[in-house]
Amino acid sequence: MLNFLKPTSKLSLRVWQVGILIVVIGGWQLASADPKIAFFFGKPLGVAGRIWDWFVANGDIYSHLGITLTETVLAFFIGTTSGLGVGLWLGLSPLASNILDPYIKALNSMPRVILAPIFAMWFGLGIWSKVALAVTLVFFIVFFNVYQGVREVSPTLLDNARMLGADRKQLLRQVYLPSATSWVFSSLHTSVGLAFVGAVVGEYLGSAAGVGYLILQAEGTLDVNTVIAGIFVLTACALILDSIVGVIEKRLMRWQPKSGETEKL
Repeated sequence: MLNFLKPTSKLSLRVWQVGILIVVIGGWQLASADPKIAFFFGKPLGVAGRIWDWFVANGDIYSHLGITLTETVLAFFIGTTSGLGVGLWLGLSPLASNILDPYIKALNSMPRVILAPIFAMWFGLGIWSKVALAVTLVFFIVFFNVYQGVREVSPTLLDNARMLGADRKQLLRQVYLPSATSWVFSSLHTSVGLAFVGAVVGEYLGSAAGVGYLILQAEGTLDVNTVIAGIFVLTACALILDSIVGVIEKRLMRWQPKSGETEKL
């Protein structure tokens, strides 16, 4: 009875997705006819008009968006590489892992948003205080996934590789890194959003530029259309970065069987 609900192709899937979007926006537009609802949730046409002004009519968002994207990309890169390096080191060094374990757990348990004022004192109100805050969010996601991926390597696989004469560098390159790669990419999809969160929260707490700054200014004047427009812009940028990560993942993970192929096996 419910077969008509099951998408049978990519085209039907896209039709369902677009249909849901149209229904949501249409319902939002109808509800916003009530001034009380419009005050709190804005109007779709007002949000679209603000985005049009930003990108086409005035073009005044590009400098702000460039700053936020710069902070996000830097934090994503620094947090990912440092998390990967530390995760591999502690995953391969049981002694160091046991010594540092309580400190890592303490740092991870800390609500890292409270570090924003400290970073502002250390690095000033420029981009680096926002980058530092975002790095603390990205680092632990990547670190714990890499650490877990290294620890999950099968002892049998390691023993077989050693029997074939693999040294420590070869084990790292041929066994540990491939094992951790899938864990890394699963964390990167989450890290993209967290990098944006860190950058925008930093802009909220102290900045004179950035999309977070624009949203903060709009909140001060109760301009909900601009606030929602800023949220949409940030969401679109996060989706674009996430899709780039997905493309890189597909190219680097070609060796991994797809879910359909796994079921056939």
